[in-house]
Amino acid sequence: MKTKSSPKKTDAFLFDLLETKYRQYNHIGFIEADPVCIPHRFHKKEDIEIAGFLAATIAWGNRKSIIQNASRLMTWMDEQPHDFIVNHSPKDLKPFKTFVHRTFNGTDCVFFLNALKNIYRHHGGLEKAFAQGLKSNPENIKNAIVQFRSVFLKTHHEQRSEKHLSNPESKSSAKRLCMYLRWMVRPPEGGVDFGIWKSIHPSQLCLPLDVHTGRVSRELGLLQRRQNDWQSVEEVTMQLKQFDPNDPVKYDFALFGMGVSKEF
Repeated sequence: MKTKSSPKKTDAFLFDLLETKYRQYNHIGFIEADPVCIPHRFHKKEDIEIAGFLAATIAWGNRKSIIQNASRLMTWMDEQPHDFIVNHSPKDLKPFKTFVHRTFNGTDCVFFLNALKNIYRHHGGLEKAFAQGLKSNPENIKNAIVQFRSVFLKTHHEQRSEKHLSNPESKSSAKRLCMYLRWMVRPPEGGVDFGIWKSIHPSQLCLPLDVHTGRVSRELGLLQRRQNDWQSVEEVTMQLKQFDPNDPVKYDFALFGMGVSKEF
């Protein structure tokens, strides 16, 4: 049974609420229990972005399990993800063939590592691979994700592995990729995000839409559409741009935090 969205609160009420909750939840204490703690183990740009990408890729389900499994990947890379990705040989991939996180298995893991090797050796790295897609459509990062996915999938893989790289053109909300891009692009104020990618602007980001941010957005009247799909991502992101057109996705902290704490 479908339920109606709550009526939209006044803009002044929403702005005050979103700003207050953004400041409350965007702080370094957020890191410890969140997958973003994995890239925070590193200082080198390439290590951060590779660790972040792999952590985001498996960021569904129990957060403790996500962090444990992402940590295992970093350990197998000798805590040097960039060096490993660029220089690994087939025999170095042996332990990764046993990796399992929910439906992401060893076959998927080996493919992702090889695809990252191709990205760094032939496409200028993760930042450039994402930013290329913005040239044809700079409005938001949909095309960046679509083009990145196209490049990533050029590496030989089994069909099953494609489901682990979301596609907005198939209506996916691409929550984990939107979250990853937030980590890389948003400024590091508060100590959570990194702000290490300068070729993508925070204004181009889209909200990582999941069960928590979707539910709270509907309760606040920021989102009318019932499905958590890409159309909803664009709808709620446009609403958030009313409150901060230069950095709308900073309110991910507010919406997610209120959702997890069940304030709404």
